[in-house]
Amino acid sequence: MPGKINLLLIAVDSLRADHMSCYGYGRLTTPHVDRLAKSGVLFERAYSPYIPTTPAYTTMLSGMDVFSHQVVSLAPQGPLDEGIKLLPEILAANGYRSACVGFDGGFYRGFDRYETYEAWMAWEDGPGHKAEEANSKVLPLLDSMAKHPFFLFVRHMDPHAPYLPPQPFNTMFYSRDPCDPSVNTMKPALDCKPFREFFQSWMPPGITDAEWAVAQYDSSLAYMDCCITAIVTRLEELGLLERTLIVITSDHGETLTEHGIYFDHHGLYEPTIHIPLIYHLPGVIAEGRRVGGFVLPQDLPPTVLSLMGYPRLARRLGMDGRDVLLGLDAGRANGCSQFYLTECTWMRKRGWRTPHYKLIESLEPDIHGKPPVELYDLVDDPLEDNNLAGERPEVVEGMTAAMRRWVVARVGQTGNHDPIAHSRPSFLISKSVLRALKPRKKGEPPKAD
Repeated sequence: MPGKINLLLIAVDSLRADHMSCYGYGRLTTPHVDRLAKSGVLFERAYSPYIPTTPAYTTMLSGMDVFSHQVVSLAPQGPLDEGIKLLPEILAANGYRSACVGFDGGFYRGFDRYETYEAWMAWEDGPGHKAEEANSKVLPLLDSMAKHPFFLFVRHMDPHAPYLPPQPFNTMFYSRDPCDPSVNTMKPALDCKPFREFFQSWMPPGITDAEWAVAQYDSSLAYMDCCITAIVTRLEELGLLERTLIVITSDHGETLTEHGIYFDHHGLYEPTIHIPLIYHLPGVIAEGRRVGGFVLPQDLPPTVLSLMGYPRLARRLGMDGRDVLLGLDAGRANGCSQFYLTECTWMRKRGWRTPHYKLIESLEPDIHGKPPVELYDLVDDPLEDNNLAGERPEVVEGMTAAMRRWVVARVGQTGNHDPIAHSRPSFLISKSVLRALKPRKKGEPPKAD
């Protein structure tokens, strides 16, 4: 393949893998992304273990875990350590130009250009056109960078609440009356005081049916999927598709109605941590492969650098991840067998996940009243409905010991402290938080995730 390989990283905020049709979902939500997956590689067990957004993207761009980069919360205290190099900085040293769509300049340093777009709206301002707004920035950037090796990072926001896709997508999976008085499934969500005002700000006034919101989430995926196709089409028109590595993934998933958590991405349950991961590079990556084995966000930089012709660079930079495509011929990812979890949103939690079990340990009271220790048998109970912590204390003890050994080892290896033990939740449950959650009106300044 002549010339350098470009990188297009599409990181979709709040995209859970199991609501994509290429991951087996019953609704046809992502037919165009499905086509990319069929001509590339789909990783079936990609996980985002560091919730919420900021630690996830920091890991995705650095190849470092939370012990190395020390970021666990949505609002880090201070800038990222200058000694940690991010992908745009690494690629700039190798002759690449870069642009970031979806974040302004600052924390994710090193991009040549930053573009933001409208991604928040209230019910009276809907419907939203998030993906079209994103494309209005992405397509001109592709045109301007086409003659040079480039790295384009795109943060899509459609699956992130508020879910307000435009017509005809908004009725694609739901055409009933969302305020039907005979339905009462929305009551538990509206009874949750910390989130009630946020939900009411973007849902139909008087909503009674929680399925409306689930359907709007799915419709947002279908809308975004069409808009991603426009980006791929532009790459084809520019003659760049054959030498552009496309990666589609997410910072975390989304819990819709599971576990008494509504339309948000806190908790360490599978809907929030299981994410999509698709690699597409014609002529280089084998087509139509579906790969098992755990893959984590820190594996992304080593993998893309290897595919782009820099296989030893990640090791020289001391990245924690690995090139997961090395095990592709064996039908599995070159990933890990178990991994550590953290959450620092409404509360701090940590956990340990193996192929069989998941342990979740709360470091402070859970706002939903969850118990301080949870254990799930993921083989017999993949939906995590039955907490076995009281019934299998020996498993809890073994999982806890494994998690603590990992923490001690990583603290020793990095020379840093345990970040989840030295952080605080990103938000406090208060009126100021409710105001922060509420989608802004038109003309108000943008706000972070």
